[in-house]
Amino acid sequence: MDRRDRKRGLGAGNAGMGDGFLMEVCVDSVESAVNAERGGAGRIELCAGLMEGGTTPSMAGLLQVVKQCVRVPVFVMIRPRGGDFLYSDRELEVMKADTRLAKLHGADGLVFGALTEDGRIDTELCTALLAVCRPLPVTFHRAFDMVHDPLVALETLVSLGFERVLTSGCDSSALEGLPLIKRLTEQAKGRIVVVPGGGITERNLQRILEGSGAPEFHCSARSARDSGMKFRNSSVAMGASLSVSEYSLKVADVAKVRTLNAIAKNIL
Repeated sequence: MDRRDRKRGLGAGNAGMGDGFLMEVCVDSVESAVNAERGGAGRIELCAGLMEGGTTPSMAGLLQVVKQCVRVPVFVMIRPRGGDFLYSDRELEVMKADTRLAKLHGADGLVFGALTEDGRIDTELCTALLAVCRPLPVTFHRAFDMVHDPLVALETLVSLGFERVLTSGCDSSALEGLPLIKRLTEQAKGRIVVVPGGGITERNLQRILEGSGAPEFHCSARSARDSGMKFRNSSVAMGASLSVSEYSLKVADVAKVRTLNAIAKNIL
């Protein structure tokens, strides 16, 4: 892909950039997608399984309905399972198939990441999957935070042609990783967008944006909502014993999204 194509790709996810910083909200439901747009999100990252850091969502169901309900760009997570980012040949085939489906059902961009066993960017897998993703813009997700050498990894992503990289600065949150995010942003020099993400709230957003120099940020802005179920069987859990109750739903909060958007606008 040539430089002109990459520039077009960078622009494809920039709805709302006229006001300065672009806010991307990760969502795993139609309700959250609608709330994110209502609150002022400039882009949505669509996932399933946010408790696992995000996995591939339903294409024919969730993606299709979300695209009917929102107008902002929707970037789709391509991650076949939770856990590490070391994928087999068969998992790559799953990722390719999911990517084709995402494009078929209207995805505006794709999000994926893959590493080698020694903590480097898996250039072979990424090259193969990027070829399927094009011409859509692609973000390398927080697998980046598990790399052996983030400065070298950033150059690898640039050479591969990724438009964005999502990172907490290889730390537990974007606030903790702020020094590295700043260094990565400076190293990127506009060749790739470094997007801070991980634990971003209204309490730390201003510090993260001012301290990093990043033009975009990523958040979930979720609140717990009690289930509408009146009959409840407290003896049964559908997931692991330590999982969140089936009767507490996490959804993007319009008020939180609006607050984060307002903070970002006021920094200018």
